[in-house]
Amino acid sequence: MCGIVGWISREESIKDYTQVIENMNWTLKERGPDDFGYFCSEHAQLGHRRLTIVDPEGGVQPMMKTMGDRQYALVYNGELYNTEDVREKLKHKGYHFESYSDTEVLLVAYMEWGADCLKHINGIFAFGVWNKKEKELFLARDHLGVKPLFYSKQNNHLIFGSQIKALLAHPMVEPTINSEGVMEILGLGPARSLGHGVFEAIDEIPPAHYLTYKNGVSKLVQYWELEAKTHTEDLDSTIEQTRHLLVDAVERQLVSDVPLCTFLSGGLDSSAISSITSRFFEREGRGQLDTFSIDYKDNDQYFVANEFQPNADQVWAEKMAAYIGSNHHTVTLDNAQLIEALKDATRFSDLPGMADIDSSLYLFCKEVRKKVTVALSGECADEIFGGYPWFTRSEDIQADTFPWSKSIKERKGLINKDFSQYPIEEYVGEKYLDTIKKVPKLKGESKEEARMRELFYLNIKWFMITLLNRKDRMSMGNSLEVRVPFADYRLVEYAFNIPNEMKFYKGREKGLLREAMRGIIPQEIIERKKSPYPKTHHIDYTKGVQKWMNEIMSNKQAPIFQLIDRNKLTEIVKSGGASFKTPWFGQLMTGPQLIAYFIQINTWMEAYQVKVNV
Repeated sequence: MCGIVGWISREESIKDYTQVIENMNWTLKERGPDDFGYFCSEHAQLGHRRLTIVDPEGGVQPMMKTMGDRQYALVYNGELYNTEDVREKLKHKGYHFESYSDTEVLLVAYMEWGADCLKHINGIFAFGVWNKKEKELFLARDHLGVKPLFYSKQNNHLIFGSQIKALLAHPMVEPTINSEGVMEILGLGPARSLGHGVFEAIDEIPPAHYLTYKNGVSKLVQYWELEAKTHTEDLDSTIEQTRHLLVDAVERQLVSDVPLCTFLSGGLDSSAISSITSRFFEREGRGQLDTFSIDYKDNDQYFVANEFQPNADQVWAEKMAAYIGSNHHTVTLDNAQLIEALKDATRFSDLPGMADIDSSLYLFCKEVRKKVTVALSGECADEIFGGYPWFTRSEDIQADTFPWSKSIKERKGLINKDFSQYPIEEYVGEKYLDTIKKVPKLKGESKEEARMRELFYLNIKWFMITLLNRKDRMSMGNSLEVRVPFADYRLVEYAFNIPNEMKFYKGREKGLLREAMRGIIPQEIIERKKSPYPKTHHIDYTKGVQKWMNEIMSNKQAPIFQLIDRNKLTEIVKSGGASFKTPWFGQLMTGPQLIAYFIQINTWMEAYQVKVNV
């Protein structure tokens, strides 16, 4: 896994401005600590930072190849999971390969098929190809948006990079937010509209899109979308196909020349991936699998079960590790570390994120990286198989907004009076309705089925991408590649059209997936009620974020007061977050996590010197 940057000029020669591309590339050093390289020509500069996973010698980038009178240069962040399948297709067309890397396969695939190469590849990717003769840039991002890709158009220039920080290192790109940026942070945050970079001059290639740039003109094209299709298989066949697709997705993602592990919480999703991986390791003679779980100091003393978190993870992770015989590691986090790491989490996100849900993952990945370079994780199962409470609670099913973010009126009440005229409720409402309009529907579908299809679509396009962004930034901030088998687009396509009576088999959340995992994981894990990503319940954490926020508020010039009303913020901090009754986002950002989110906003505005253009 890597980081990529680029600068394309339509008319002006930029070949002598190598310091600019070097500065951009340096911002991504954690994404690629093992190597770096550059391609510089009259109208294009490309940079690459490499985290070496496969073929250390043959995967060096930028990679250049020539076909006829055309020279192509590629920078690529990702992994292809069907490399050998695509390589064989290209060999039949007469191509020869000098390495066993997926990088060379991807570049040759583009040379052969152009944009249609995206019809042939399966993986997680963000890449750019410069056609020197045609002076054309091609940028593309994977189907579900696992890997990030941002860009900025500045007059006759296009600048791109794996993260926002890389673009801000270019002198043409300013850290300015306008009214839309404010509404993204305060109305939708930590989610973002697809394609929105929050900063005024920055956009993002949405998932399943590619962009071409030639003669100063850019064109954004969607190459894949979910389709509504009639599901014709019976229950037994559906269970079998679900099992097959997941096992195949996991096993395809185990290609690595460096140590690989799995994250294991003891829940259904991570247990399934860990068991499939362990069996593969045993079959292939790859030795004992390492598994990792997260816990918090003294959390057993403070954990209180509730509707969202019915039980703690640790005992279940240990049971599952014993079942598969893995070498299990528990990473126990200290609450003081957790608070301090909010700074790092913000720095690697480039935006306010999910509070200590971010910082805990950052610290967890930091420990995992000491032993391995690649990990598999269970994200995305809840979005495609129906694991969240809002898939089964009638008030959430019927909500006329994002069911994980129903606090829009309360959010608006916190905003500084200078922004009171901003139509935040309308802005969020339009984003919701715009997404609903795009949901593919099936003729003859019942009202109930149609509404559930809308909910699954919303989750895939919004909630899932928020979690994937978090996973990418916190892991790559530690030079750890994390793969997500449930985000294989083939599995997502299949699950999208499974009828709800099957998907919620026996009236359970993820009921179908539970049935599909019989024989792969123990019965008690299959029957365990879903519990979300673990968070700290320690009183010291609440006291710590209150103390930090009070220090921020003692500074009358603190940038957060440009956005948030001081009196309302004071009330929230005094109450430990309890005065804000509706969860800010999802199931976890309540109480002290909300205070931590405001700390992240202030940290972000300071560190990035954010200018608010009102």
